[in-house]
Amino acid sequence: MAEPGPTRCGVVAVVGAPNAGKSTLVNQMVGAKVAIVTHKVQTTRTRLRGIFQEGAAQIILVDTPGIFAPRRKLDQAMVEAAWGGAEDADEIVLLVDAPRHAETDQGGKAGEDTARIIEGLKARGRTAVLALNKIDGMKREPLLELIAKFNETGAFSETFLISALTGEGVAEMRQYLVSRMPEGPWLYPEDQPADVTQRLLAAEVTREKLILRLHDELPYAATVETETWKDLKDGSARIEQTVFVERDSQKAIVLGKGGRTIKEIGSEARTELEELLGRKVHLFLFVKVREKWAEDPERFRMMGLEAPKG
Repeated sequence: MAEPGPTRCGVVAVVGAPNAGKSTLVNQMVGAKVAIVTHKVQTTRTRLRGIFQEGAAQIILVDTPGIFAPRRKLDQAMVEAAWGGAEDADEIVLLVDAPRHAETDQGGKAGEDTARIIEGLKARGRTAVLALNKIDGMKREPLLELIAKFNETGAFSETFLISALTGEGVAEMRQYLVSRMPEGPWLYPEDQPADVTQRLLAAEVTREKLILRLHDELPYAATVETETWKDLKDGSARIEQTVFVERDSQKAIVLGKGGRTIKEIGSEARTELEELLGRKVHLFLFVKVREKWAEDPERFRMMGLEAPKG
């Protein structure tokens, strides 16, 4: 329940290079799984909103796609979605993979992406909260060096050392963010953990299982759409989804020998959906070839993205 007195409500955008751990952090702060998590970069493709309450404050967390140098139209749409989430937010958290950035002076590709984000913040006149993630087992000296290097940029209002996976340091950052939220009414019921349609959430769950099962054979070449959703009289749900790939050879990989692979993906997705929805799910998966789906603005709309500008 919201505490008596003035309530607070605001938006916090979580930005960072691909695979910095943004979805893991959002899930940790919300206390429930609202964003899919894999070890592959660019897993998050759209802006997902997680919601949590702390005392009299409600915070809407925006899990944004990783910000990187785009190549395809889908990449461009993802980056624009990330910046859109940041520009509309009351506070921005820049999540940094600390061990990766400590490996070399520049942090490699992740360092380039993070530097690009910092320049983007400056260009927009914004400061951010710096969250150095994955600090488990890191020594004090490299952490201090990272803190000094990042704070030299003048882009950060506060710095936290955290582990999004274990929750270390997250409570302190939550309290800080709560203190920064403006007064205002709550926008969501307190028992709602996310602002995402069930259709999109179901598609994201299946896409997560697809990535985890085929991450080597099929990187970034597939997407999932929920085509139909029917609530049945017995309280269960019948869900039909289509996995879109770009070539016939990719379709064969997704199907697997005798359809074994797609059956395993469907079984894993169904099990998780039943846990999330709290009811029985009948999940039916189909695989179709749609060439250059990653360049199709209609696919962006289905994923909750806007077509890239220009």
